[in-house]
Formats: sequence, C-alpha cells, structure tokens
Amino acid sequence: MSVDAEHYIGTELEVFAEARNWKSYFASKIRPHLGADVAEVGAGIGGTTALLSPGHGGRWLCLEPDRALLGKIEQAIARGELPGIEARAATLADLPADTLFDSILYIDVLEHIEDDRGEAARAAAHLRPGGKLIVLAPAHQWLYSPFDRAIGHFRRYTKQSLAAAVPDELACVELIYLDMVGLLASAGNRFIAGSSSPSRAQIKLWDGAMVPLSRLLDRVALHALGKSVLGVWSKRSA
Repeated sequence: MSVDAEHYIGTELEVFAEARNWKSYFASKIRPHLGADVAEVGAGIGGTTALLSPGHGGRWLCLEPDRALLGKIEQAIARGELPGIEARAATLADLPADTLFDSILYIDVLEHIEDDRGEAARAAAHLRPGGKLIVLAPAHQWLYSPFDRAIGHFRRYTKQSLAAAVPDELACVELIYLDMVGLLASAGNRFIAGSSSPSRAQIKLWDGAMVPLSRLLDRVALHALGKSVLGVWSKRSA
C-alpha cells in the first residue's frame, strides 16, 4: 500500500497477532528508546499499541489510514483496553508541521510505503531534537516472496538499504538484525519446501520454539543475521 492508502490489502495482522514471544522480543529492544510523546504510524489493529503503550505514561497517537483497521483500535479504546491512547484516520502527512514527537514508530510498516525515503524525511521533520525514529522491517530482499507481494510489501531491507532510506539529519543509534533461527527457517520454507506463505502451525512453531532460541543466539552472533531488521535513529540538535 502507499502511505495514503485508505484500505490495507494485507491479511497477516490477525495471523501474527498471537506471536507473543516475538512481540516480547522486539518490544524489549524498542522500549528503551520510547520518549514521552509517541506517534505510531500504520498502527493496524493496535497489536503493537497494546504491547508497548501500557505503563508508558506519555502521549501515544495511533495513525492508521484504513478506517476498518482503525475501527478495531477505537473499539479497544472504548472497552478500556487501551487507556490514554489517541487514534486518528491519518498519516504523518496529515498532521500540522509543528506537531512534534519524541518517538515515531514504524513497526512492519515502512516496507508498505513506496516512497520510503520521503516518509523517513517526513518523520524526521516531526521529531524534536534528540527524538527517535524506530523502524522494524522484514529483512533481505532475497527472501521476497509472493506472500510479500500479496500483503503489499514493496521491498525487504538489509541494514544498509534501511540506513540509506533515512535522512542524514538523523544519527544512527542502533541497527541490528533479529531472529537468526527464523531467518534459517524462512529460507528453508521458501527455497526447499517451496512455500511462501506461513501457515498458522508454522507460526506457532516459530514463535514457540525458534524465537526463544533466537533471543539467545542473536546475542552470541552480535545480531549479524536475522529475519527482521531493527533501526533506531536520533535527530541531531540544530
């Protein structure tokens, strides 16, 4: 989808919703970088919001252009499941230029945006000095499959290609791969088993057995390999 798409074409949000070990893993890497005022771009059905926002204490704005997905976040807010969360049918481009944040999140979102460089520049413009741009995205173009295409991915990233999309006014704080075991499993699934779309059973096996192992091995391997790439950048002072 493009950044201003009104209807998200992907179907994977519900499929991955119960990947609790994976969510806990990447959340542990992201939480230390969250500032007081957070914008979550492409918030989807609110899965990441429910994961990261509890106990945050500051402002948390969910931006989601698809009104059907946004409706699920609004329902969760109405039920009291997402206390203090704001939600808008919008993108960063819809916000006033003087609306600034301490953190802007793109969790499995930037790969859906055709002009990723333009979007990263827009995010930089909405960050306060010292504010953090945080991006989690699928890694390695050689793993790009019909499943990626079907859910609206324009690309997968390496550390280098993700860094190239980010403007120079942002300084790199962290740039690492996550989920080494998942990478090996995805490669086997893609090129040996000949499957491009993971089944629920495969996701359950990956999350239950492989992700915990990756949490150990990623550290040993210094995050040199992984199925996902995580980047954090800080806005330089003027």
